[in-house]
Amino acid sequence: MYTTYILECVDKSFYVGCTNDLKRRLVQHNNLKSGAHYTKIRRPVILVHSENFRTLTEARRRETEIKGWRREKKLLLIQSHT
Repeated sequence: MYTTYILECVDKSFYVGCTNDLKRRLVQHNNLKSGAHYTKIRRPVILVHSENFRTLTEARRRETEIKGWRREKKLLLIQSHT
């Protein structure tokens, strides 16, 4: 199982990523040096959306799609699943 996710950073910006272990990845983003540089300087981050996929290819495709969206469209996605 692979997960595409959106994090909201302390500065209210969004970070989009994918992983095969969401719990571990959230710990990395918030606590470790191995987290993404973008989130390391914008901690703490919170998970605001996630979607599961069977393959890494599907998860990466969705990650790329969401990354191409404007903030407003990302907000609509987040709000539609809360």
